Amino acid sequence: MRRSKQLVAGCAAVGLLAAGCGDEPDGDDANPQVNGAGVVNIEQERRLAAPEQATDAFTYDQAAAPVGAGLSVSAKSTGAGTLVEFDVDGLVPDRGYAVHLHTKPCGPTGDAAGPHFQNRVDPAATPEQPSKDPAYANPQNEFWLDLRTNAEGDGESRTEVPFGFSDRVPASVVVHAEEHTATEHGKAGQAGGRVACMTVPFR
Repeated sequence: MRRSKQLVAGCAAVGLLAAGCGDEPDGDDANPQVNGAGVVNIEQERRLAAPEQATDAFTYDQAAAPVGAGLSVSAKSTGAGTLVEFDVDGLVPDRGYAVHLHTKPCGPTGDAAGPHFQNRVDPAATPEQPSKDPAYANPQNEFWLDLRTNAEGDGESRTEVPFGFSDRVPASVVVHAEEHTATEHGKAGQAGGRVACMTVPFR
């Protein structure tokens, strides 16, 4: 798990968290932008708790996501888009998990986090029928962070997408029951039940 609870807090650029608060970058690193989007540079870590005790890191299936397991996420703007890294410890050993960024904060049930965050939103998707079109439900338009744990239940993943954040940002990381995210037409983006969720202030 990463040591820092949050690298940036209380700083905003175009309504988003700003990179390097308190520092004065120079040269090509001054006021970095990604396709005109606001800069993001955050790091958060939390321990899972049962819904009745949790505030921002929930387990909905303690067999798959034990109480006390750690989730850590970082996100930062890059010259090519946005890089997100996700680490876990204390999950089930030698097991795969599908992981995505979602549109809403976590809540007492897994449904609270809403659908996957998409850069280009699938116009055919509804709250009752989330996007399954691979033209939209894909790892270039969404944040897919599927991982596999080691013998100690630790694991990590990363993804870099070719877009930055603007007025829309994700609000949570959801760990799903399936070992990997489906990619075939009609099932793209599907990953099974939601076993855990961590609210992340991406702005």
